[in-house]
Amino acid sequence: MSRNFYILGATLGFFALLSAGMSFVPASFQPGLPANGSMWRTIALFLMLAGLACAFIGVMTNLFEQVDRRSEASRLAARRKRRKSGE
Repeated sequence: MSRNFYILGATLGFFALLSAGMSFVPASFQPGLPANGSMWRTIALFLMLAGLACAFIGVMTNLFEQVDRRSEASRLAARRKRRKSGE
């Protein structure tokens, strides 16, 4: 599950870099596209923030999955130990 968030965060980060690059391209190279540089920078900022949020969600998901796996493994080990000592 966390891998999907990492991929989404990387994709949004890539598009943020692309939008930031578009703010430096002159208007003559952008026929039909908005030539306002501040708009491209604003889009890049929002895309980067969304990408960072997705990456953060991916990290937190990965941490909680790891804690869940470890607690389940320790619970099973304790159960095996009780069964072994009970015999």
